[in-house]
Amino acid sequence: MECVFCKIINKEIPAEILYEDKYVIVFLDINPISKGHSLVVPKKHFESLEDVDDKYLKKIITRIKKVSSILIKAVNKEGFNLLLNNKKAAGQFIDHLHFHIIPRSLGDNVNLENSKYIYSEGEKKEIIKNFKYFKRSKKDLK
Repeated sequence: MECVFCKIINKEIPAEILYEDKYVIVFLDINPISKGHSLVVPKKHFESLEDVDDKYLKKIITRIKKVSSILIKAVNKEGFNLLLNNKKAAGQFIDHLHFHIIPRSLGDNVNLENSKYIYSEGEKKEIIKNFKYFKRSKKDLK
């Protein structure tokens, strides 16, 4: 299979992984819109939202809820956008269902269409370290 997300899931290519369990993998986006912009990718290959069964979707959404609350603490933000580009017409470039968590602050002037965040040296490692620190307080992230 040529799916880049399946290759990340199978550890064939590297990613900055924040969280992983038997249902999802969460990693930093390689073209972030904001600091901490992450992708939540189901480990089962679904091309679009219509393809995922409700039981599995519930597992994904539950993890998005928990991971996003930890992530915004880890990057010291106040909120987030949750984005799904569903199919090519909506801007889905990789044919594997995935959700974007885009951390936000009031007045950050992030434009979801045209912004790009550039990480400084060591900043990704700091986010992962902070994420793990805040995750310890979320014992129900399973």
